[in-house]
Amino acid sequence: MEDMADGRTRRQLMQRAPGELESINEELKKSILRRLPQPGEWRSGVAGLSLVRREDANRLHTFYTPFIGVTIQGVKHTVLGREEYHYGACHCFVTGVDMPSESYVSAASPEEPFLALSIDLNRTVIADLIAGMPPAPSPGDEKIGAAVEKISPKVLLAFLRFVTLLDEPDEIPIVAPILVREIHHRLLLGPQGGWLRSVCSLGTKSNHIARIISWLRDNFRAPLHVNELADMAHMSPSAFFRHFKQVTTLSPLQYQKTLRLYEARRLMLTQGLDATGAAYDVGYESTTQFIREYKRQFGEPPLRHITRLRAETTADGGAQ
Repeated sequence: MEDMADGRTRRQLMQRAPGELESINEELKKSILRRLPQPGEWRSGVAGLSLVRREDANRLHTFYTPFIGVTIQGVKHTVLGREEYHYGACHCFVTGVDMPSESYVSAASPEEPFLALSIDLNRTVIADLIAGMPPAPSPGDEKIGAAVEKISPKVLLAFLRFVTLLDEPDEIPIVAPILVREIHHRLLLGPQGGWLRSVCSLGTKSNHIARIISWLRDNFRAPLHVNELADMAHMSPSAFFRHFKQVTTLSPLQYQKTLRLYEARRLMLTQGLDATGAAYDVGYESTTQFIREYKRQFGEPPLRHITRLRAETTADGGAQ
């Protein structure tokens, strides 16, 4: 019976009027609930597509990589660097650079769980789309690496077609890249378009900073030399420092420190390292300093934090 219902849904997608935002959102809600009968996160592996269901207000610390997220039900609060965002159903949250985040879900319960989905942001696709579009006025480069807007019906409909595509695995290799390109294209035409152009267009200051951030992700153990990073970004040291902080809300040193702390947390959580081993592995020379900064970042010392995270992971069915 489910296959027949899914077949009707797929046929209806092509007939739906593009202005029915709430109706499209309701279809996505049903689809996520069917695939996630219990709390957790399901990563499909298709273009980074993930579905999320939460039933309580767990506070999460994670390091966002560029993605496009859509909230289907519930309310979420996210802190990126020193900026805070509050958003709910039918809002699109996009990050264009790797950013440390702290988030928590509110208005979630077993009866009305928080539901969301996301795909990876593909800067290569955006750059290719920009190359074929008319030039647009520069939005300026003084933008943080994230943006939140009410989603348009056309973008939400594309996400619904994407989720529905999971029921047709033979079509995924051909259709999924088309839908990824459509979602990126429609975002470029909407309120977040100018911001995305700034982050993904070669030659802009935001794009230079995005490239430096990618370099830092791969080289966070190395000593930090701001002058060398400024040269890589083709900026003076003062201009580099200013634009880096405009995009991330953090100084380069604060950003590197945060990278190290998140990696240390991952090593302790997934590889069983103790605080001393994780501290030295990520570049700290002092365990005492590491523990002090870890507590400041995550709110509790490493051993207590990791113990709690493991207990929550087990209770939440393995989702992080």
